[in-house]
Amino acid sequence: MSRVMPEAVPIEVRGLVKRYGELVAVDDVDLTVEPGDVFGYLGPNGAGKTTSLRMMLGLIRPTAGSVRIFGRDPQLSVKALEGVAGFVEAPSFYPYLSGRENLRLFAAFDGDGAAARIEESLATVGLAERAKDRVGGYSHGMRQRLGIAAALLRRPRLLMLDEPATGLDPGGMRDMRDLIRELSASGMTVLLSSHLLAEVEEVCNRVAIVRTGRVVYQGSLVDLRAQAGEDYVLRTTEDGVARRVAEIQAGVTAVRPRPEGGLTFKAEGEDAVSALSLALTESGALIRELSPRHASLEDLFFSLTEGDERVETRRESGEGGGDPAARAKEAA
Repeated sequence: MSRVMPEAVPIEVRGLVKRYGELVAVDDVDLTVEPGDVFGYLGPNGAGKTTSLRMMLGLIRPTAGSVRIFGRDPQLSVKALEGVAGFVEAPSFYPYLSGRENLRLFAAFDGDGAAARIEESLATVGLAERAKDRVGGYSHGMRQRLGIAAALLRRPRLLMLDEPATGLDPGGMRDMRDLIRELSASGMTVLLSSHLLAEVEEVCNRVAIVRTGRVVYQGSLVDLRAQAGEDYVLRTTEDGVARRVAEIQAGVTAVRPRPEGGLTFKAEGEDAVSALSLALTESGALIRELSPRHASLEDLFFSLTEGDERVETRRESGEGGGDPAARAKEAA
């Protein structure tokens, strides 16, 4: 009876470090991307995402640590990148050639029947009707899609994309998300780096969040939300008294005033909340509102990449409203 060999892990990174003189761009990074993942590598600009991707693709040599792509080291042989495609930063093309002609050049390098897949790749990324036009006349979003079309010529098992939605308008971002979902549904593993929170939240099942070169969280988005727990909103007839009572109550922490009135706090379980309710009543601060509030993914992102104090300032100043993608971009 034949044994079924387990599928090789698309990406395994252990202890990855990249130094430029005294600057540590990537600091002891561990990553594991499983087959079928749409894995988001999320963090502000300058966090070390692009440098990490360059090392994973064998474009630059790590100072320390190891990279394995489907079990092979890209530093030792270009064959380690068989079944891998993508681009780092923006894809480059000959602007005076058409989209189709550019793909023909890529296909000539790739071989292995890539030329026969040009029309299919153009259709997949929605460029079939513009394939005869010169790339110099393409929008930024069209160039990004052409870059993915070039990657698809290789029929990759692993697609690695660096900031694929940067510079796209809302319609272009939607199309990019839809395309990534389609590729994932076809069985492809996708790693994408981004500083746009909404982009990652809508397409990724697992993420690594990086801050100044270090991974500060790695796992599923569901687990990320779960670990944040809850905080509470409290409004009373005497908020000043309520704050003093809450600050000395056992099991109650992070007591802060809200600009619109009332307080927020964290509690170590329902018993601590019940005890606080009793203490407030005894102090004469009658409760008008006491309700749990779930942390948003945006709050979690900023707490991991900026620190809890700045997150609370962001909430209190009203910066928590509006478009999450735009705010994440501004913060980066």
